Amino acid sequence: MEKSLRIAQIAPLAEAVPPKLYGGTERVIWWLTEALVELGHDVTLYASADSATSARLVPCAEQGLRLSGIDNHIAYTVAMVDRVLAEADRYDILHFHVDFVHFPLFRHLADRCFTTLHGRLDLPDFKPGFAAFPEMKLVSISNDQRAPVAEANFAATVYHGLPEHLIPQGPGGDYLAFLGRISPEKRPDRAIEIATKAGIPLKMAAKVDHADRDYFEKVIEPMLDHPLVEFVGEIDDSAKPEFLGNAKALLFPIDWPEPFGLVMIEAMAAGTPTIAWRSGSTTEVIDDGQSGYLVDSIDAALNALRKVEELPRAQVRRCFQRRFTAKRMAEDYVSLFRSAAGGARQSEPFLLAG
Repeated sequence: MEKSLRIAQIAPLAEAVPPKLYGGTERVIWWLTEALVELGHDVTLYASADSATSARLVPCAEQGLRLSGIDNHIAYTVAMVDRVLAEADRYDILHFHVDFVHFPLFRHLADRCFTTLHGRLDLPDFKPGFAAFPEMKLVSISNDQRAPVAEANFAATVYHGLPEHLIPQGPGGDYLAFLGRISPEKRPDRAIEIATKAGIPLKMAAKVDHADRDYFEKVIEPMLDHPLVEFVGEIDDSAKPEFLGNAKALLFPIDWPEPFGLVMIEAMAAGTPTIAWRSGSTTEVIDDGQSGYLVDSIDAALNALRKVEELPRAQVRRCFQRRFTAKRMAEDYVSLFRSAAGGARQSEPFLLAG
């Protein structure tokens, strides 16, 4: 029997782990941390003090900084990273989720460090960080995410997963769902156009960030007057099973290189098919014709809607159970962490949940 690992999980301080409301990255970190503990590993979580975990918690801010009204997180993050450095000898593996900020301090410990990148990598801002610290091992959350910087030191692709019983299979219903964030790249306008052309009610459970307020007020808000469209607003995890489980289908009409798209597997867990644009990670997450349909246009989305009831909800959920549980995610990370002892270096994705 292999011995347990001593693992430090270093989370962003923007939100608690798990987040109180919106916060996909912190939610994934929570699921991973809990699953690693369940697998018998000794896990320490560096996060805000209002986090809740079965692991050992090291508080690095009184509460999630966004809800504290603190916009600039650099000072808090640097202080947390310095504390991790002082305690680094306690751990076999240091798993970071804070982009690049720790790279200068931890390059001498690169053999024990992994950094999961949770955001888009197609912006030029990031390239100097990869070039300056080539020894730091990176984890992508989809193969598409790494494409713009394919030469960087990626040790693995590990897909996200969520607890198997968090969202049970739902019965379905007569409305379409849009869940996430109101922003130009998420294309809520497409979702509204699809629903109104199809004559099917649309429920939109979405957060409006301050940065997207102008877009919401000028573009989306006028479209909400349609009788088929209901704007629910931001919802928490407790409301997701009913919201997704009672939907006919999830619309994911994105217009950007989505690194993963957590809502797709949340819908999958509920047995709800997803109609997604072919962009970013969607071709890796959605099994076309099994857990949903991949489309390239409004007309193709309307055609997919006509076929959506051909996908049995039990089949959609089986796709989730096979590929996207938190236990599978944790086991993939443990395999990767154990490879560090042998100095493994992968030029291709080390792990692909299939």
